[in-house]
Order: sequence, then structure tokens, then C-alpha cells
Amino acid sequence: MNNNNKILQNRTKLFSMSALAMALSAGLMTSAQAADPVKVGLLLPYTGTFAALGEATTNGLKMAIEQQGGTLGGRPVEYVVVDSEANPGKAVQNMQKLVSGSKVDVVVGPVHSGVGMAAVKVARETGVPLIIPNAGFNAATGPLCAPNIFRTSFTSWQTAYPMGKVAAEKGYKNIVTVSWRYGFGTESVDGFKEGFEQAGGKVTKEIYLPFPEVEFQSQLTEIASLKPDAVFVFFAGGGAAKFVQDYAAAGLKDKIPLLGSGFLTEGTLQAQGAAAEGLLTTLHYADSLDTPVNNTFRADYQKQFGKAADIYAVQGYDTGLLLAQSLQQVAGNTQDRKAWLQAMEGARIDSPRGTWTFSKAHNPVQNVYLREVRNGDNVVVNIASENLSDPAPGCKL
Repeated sequence: MNNNNKILQNRTKLFSMSALAMALSAGLMTSAQAADPVKVGLLLPYTGTFAALGEATTNGLKMAIEQQGGTLGGRPVEYVVVDSEANPGKAVQNMQKLVSGSKVDVVVGPVHSGVGMAAVKVARETGVPLIIPNAGFNAATGPLCAPNIFRTSFTSWQTAYPMGKVAAEKGYKNIVTVSWRYGFGTESVDGFKEGFEQAGGKVTKEIYLPFPEVEFQSQLTEIASLKPDAVFVFFAGGGAAKFVQDYAAAGLKDKIPLLGSGFLTEGTLQAQGAAAEGLLTTLHYADSLDTPVNNTFRADYQKQFGKAADIYAVQGYDTGLLLAQSLQQVAGNTQDRKAWLQAMEGARIDSPRGTWTFSKAHNPVQNVYLREVRNGDNVVVNIASENLSDPAPGCKL
């Protein structure tokens, strides 16, 4: 019996020592994880047409995290950067480079909706959190929504739908739309049309051009012959600058009011000059928003980067705030994805654009502003739609 007792005592001691060793090991692993950086993958354009958008998004993101102490949930931050080149053909490969190759904890991107479709596909397959800081294609928070996919920007519906209501309130009864025929363009027209027709208006003709065509003469001639009450357009960048100039040159500016989603006059006003004066657009931000948060943000951004902030910088900044807030809530534990995703779902972002939260589909519930071009600036006239939530048709979360 004595021998048996001794054997049992020895076994008990060995078990206790083993348990202690495992506990110490677990503690060391937790400490090691806390010392490891949070790997933030950036899938953004740094060359080509959209390079400025990628740069502004990155600047805003990093500034927000620096202002929150430079850590995420108490852990240092490592940025793993991949130039998306705004190339949908390379998107799957680039996502896999970040997720499987560099084993990032989260991917921030993209800007381009074509790249976004591929990024969403990989995110859905792998479960890696994907935060979209710009690409506005409806499907990401619609039919392709997922627990790990979030958007800190807008949908094409969200930036165009409120203008339909504005147009009806102005007494316009029949409107012609003009846009490039590609995803974001057709979705923007559909959003405007929904808002306008719900308010009793009628879109009498939808005119489309192949992307990125910028010769508008035949379309302008057709508009002049149709004589609608107003024209709604979706163009952006160089196409937006040229359309507004050509519209004025054709003598239509003072005869038929021109309306657009905010990208018509976002970053294009200098090129458009006097031709843009008086244009009405709807967007979830305006430089001139006179709030303490926006004024401080714009001053800080100007000081740090030597240039004015834009909507892309705001969206990057808000993405940084989302990462900081959610990881603070889970004490930097990126391995418990379920808890982290729940923390993101419940986030409340005190943004330069105004405070916003997430809808069930993980799209911002946010104000959309009516803006008028006055003396070369997009000036806020009023809130076109307060706390607007995208209906996210097809999302099953």
C-alpha cells in the first residue's frame, strides 16, 4: 500500500508540475502574442489613375491610428502593402499574397469595385476580416455580404438615391440620366431613379456611354432635343470634369439644371471652373462641414501631409478609428475573430463626416448631404437624407 501511495503521490506531483508548465507556457504565448504586431494588409492603388486615392486612404488610416496611440489593442502595428494597381485581373493573387503569404490579421481595401469583387470572394472563402474603405459596389453589403466584410465608405445606391428625392422636391417631373455603362454608373442611375420615381417623378430616358468614353457631343445634342426638366449624371474624375465643361459650352447649363452624385464635383472643381457653379450633388461628406471633429481633422491632415484632406482621406481615417476601437474592446486579440467582428459590428465612429454606425449588412448608416458649388467649393446646403441605411437587398446575415 505504501508503495502504491508513493507512486500515486509521484504521479500527482508530475501532473501538477506538467499543469504548471502548461500554464506558464500559455502565459508566455499570450505575452508573445501581445508583443507581436497586428498585421494590417493594405490592398490599395499606389500607381496609375487611382494612385492619389490610395495615398489619401493610407494617410488617413495611419493618422487615425497614430492619434489613438500608435497601437491597436495595445499591440504594435505592421502594415503589409500591396499595390492593387486598380487591376481586377490581379486581385485574387494580391489578396492571397496578403492572406496566405503574409498571414495578415485584416485586409483594408480596395478602392476599385472590380478589385472589390475579387477581394470579397477571397474574404468569404478564408474568413479574413475585410474592411472596404472606398469601393461602392452594392453587392459587397448586398448579396455577397458576410460576417467578416465591412464597409467604411458608401454604396452607389446611398450616394444617388437622395438626389431623386431632392429633384422631386424641386418640382422636376421628367429627367434624363447620363452615365458610363459600367457597374457603379448603372447602379448610381438605378439609385437615383428609385428615389425620384418613389417621389412621383419619371426618368424619361437613360443614356449610356462605354467606359471611359469622354466624347459627349451626341448625348448633349439629344438632351437639347428632349428638353427634360433636369439631367442627372454619374461621372467621376476626368470624365466628370469634361462633361461639366462640355455641358456649359453647349449652352445647356442655364437652360436645364444638372444634378449628380457627389463624385461629379469631388476633386474636379478646379478643372471645371465656372462651368460647375451652382451644380447640386449628394454625398456623405463635404470639405465645408463646420463641425469641431471635421475642422480638427482637416487642420491635422493639412499639417501632417501638406495638402487638404478629401473624402478618401476621411474614409481611411474612419477605417483607422474602427480598427482602434474594435481591437481596444477585445484587448488586441485578433485570434478570437468572432469577438472582434462583434466589436466591429457595434462600433460608433465619431467621424469628420458625422457620427455613424453599421447597418446589419455592415454598411455605414450615415448622413448624405446636399451640396451646391459656390465660388469653387462644395458647400453644404442641408442634409438630403439623415442616417440613411442602404436596404442591402439580397444580404442574408
